[in-house]
Amino acid sequence: MSSTAARIDEDHILSAEKILRQGLERAGGRVALACSFSIEDVTVIDLAHRAGLELGVFAIDTGRLPEETYIAAESVAQRYDLQIDWYFPRAEAVERLQRDKGLFSFRESLENRHQCCAVRKVEPLRRALAELSGWVTGLRRLQSVTRQDLHPIEIDRAHGGLLKINPLCDWNHDQVRDYAESRRIPVHPLHRRGYPSIGCAPCTRAVAKGEDIRAGRWWWESPEHKECGLHRQEAKSGQE
Repeated sequence: MSSTAARIDEDHILSAEKILRQGLERAGGRVALACSFSIEDVTVIDLAHRAGLELGVFAIDTGRLPEETYIAAESVAQRYDLQIDWYFPRAEAVERLQRDKGLFSFRESLENRHQCCAVRKVEPLRRALAELSGWVTGLRRLQSVTRQDLHPIEIDRAHGGLLKINPLCDWNHDQVRDYAESRRIPVHPLHRRGYPSIGCAPCTRAVAKGEDIRAGRWWWESPEHKECGLHRQEAKSGQE
């Protein structure tokens, strides 16, 4: 690790590990990371691994992920000897959505896009969370205007009061990048091609220099709408 990275990140590393440890202890049961194989998510996996913390990992295959996401998943699984639990949308719900509204209805209106996300992401997430006492994310406050109220440990009202742990909430992008480089963690191939935020293939594009890091997600929508429903802001700080 370079001296600059160490000076910037050592306190953040220890703080993130502490948040993870406290969250796992408070949850008291099975806890897993919701993983899209972004640089943030793999950083959380690496933090847990180096701290010797037991953390499950699950992912949602929406049926429209880019090939590079599967490549990233394989790299992460091999590096950390992980069994990744994959969840999928209900086939009948996807068939009904595409039959009734076509393949690209999500670009026609915000309502249609939310419906697509609900079928392909939110419903599988609910099934995944139903088996857990808590869940972990790689969310950061600086990622989006919709994430500025993020807390390190939250009570997730949108998912039945489940404990939600966000160990990187106070990190900035440079700190995540420096950590990833110093630890040589597997990096999603699209990150190297100008995709700082990655979702489904039809809803993600590369961003131009100077653009917001989530500008490539649902780029036809205004910034305040750029969430898929996985991380609804109905959470309450769990630090009380």
